[in-house]
Amino acid sequence: MNRFQWRRLALVSGLALLLTACGGGGGGGDGTAGAGTGTLRLALTDAPACGYDKVNVTIDRIRVHQSGSAAESDAGWSEIVLSPAKRVDLLGLTNGVLAELGQTALPAGKYTQLRLVLAENGGATPFANSVLPTGATAEVALTTPSAQQSGLKLNTHIEVAANQMADFVIDFDACKSVVSAGNSGKYLLKPVLKVIPRYVSGVSGVVDASLANGGATLSLQQAGVAVRTTVTDASGRFLLQPVAPGSYTLVLTATGRTTLVVTGVIVTADTVSTISLSTAALNPPVGATGTLAGAVTMAGTVDATVRATQVLVGGLAIEVAARPVDSATGAYSYRLPVTAPLVASFPTGIAALTFTPDTGAAGRYGLEARSGSSVKTASPVPLTAGASITTNFAFP
Repeated sequence: MNRFQWRRLALVSGLALLLTACGGGGGGGDGTAGAGTGTLRLALTDAPACGYDKVNVTIDRIRVHQSGSAAESDAGWSEIVLSPAKRVDLLGLTNGVLAELGQTALPAGKYTQLRLVLAENGGATPFANSVLPTGATAEVALTTPSAQQSGLKLNTHIEVAANQMADFVIDFDACKSVVSAGNSGKYLLKPVLKVIPRYVSGVSGVVDASLANGGATLSLQQAGVAVRTTVTDASGRFLLQPVAPGSYTLVLTATGRTTLVVTGVIVTADTVSTISLSTAALNPPVGATGTLAGAVTMAGTVDATVRATQVLVGGLAIEVAARPVDSATGAYSYRLPVTAPLVASFPTGIAALTFTPDTGAAGRYGLEARSGSSVKTASPVPLTAGASITTNFAFP
């Protein structure tokens, strides 16, 4: 285990000790399991946010139910209550860092609904839920959904076995969950959440110091969809964890730099795979850029996400950028490299990566706009240095 992983383990262990007293609520709130019961333990993690220096949420409780259609007032809910409610800066939960939320005993069985209940914002600062936009000097209240009193609902597949611990992580994607509202100065919370097992497995590596501490974004992807995303620490080290065992594509993006792609990254159970060392840190070259921009229109408040993708030789798709559009104007804008992405195959054993340009993908981006279950796409068009291409989407 390297020094970076030891530091992460110490931080997570410290959080666990501090939050042990947070567990509680229905279904055996003392966190101990009896006959026919198991234990559910939950933690929180995040993907890096885009355009914010802080994204704060205050968690009051987590509720779980065995029925995916159970209403707030139905019987059968079990809870983990955080007392006092815990205020978390989601942007501190990257590079494998988890915030422990506590544990509770539950009757053995399958739980298919989870609700994350946030505290309400009061009239005074600090707000329970807030953002600090990059370049701003003061936090701005984060407007939470009208249904917040009943909690942010997730469909889950949590199996609690008798006399065993079910260990899961709530992945709160801050970048895709915070939406600006035009020139109003307001920010809306439209949560993008998922619940995943607390895997030990993951991927670690090092990025050049010139891109350290948020200068680059790294994501593990499958079929062109980001599964786990992070930024580096101040030394350029990164850790993508927890990640399910499998085969992934690693994508590194940074403003004004060529995209780096590593294919066939194998993650095995209970193992952290190393993709680069400090002696061969990932360092994408500076390259020319162009801009893809436009707007999404629909009746009422605009609720959509636009992502930019590329297709490499052999048909492998990658996601290069993805964010929610402005909820008032529907606007989006991405500054993207026009140089050919550099692609390498994940080596067997410790070896330097050998990158080659994928010239057929240079400056060619597809766009996808998604609102709920509806999807609109735009075919790739050549993007050249300094150019700005406008693509608009309309939903009924």
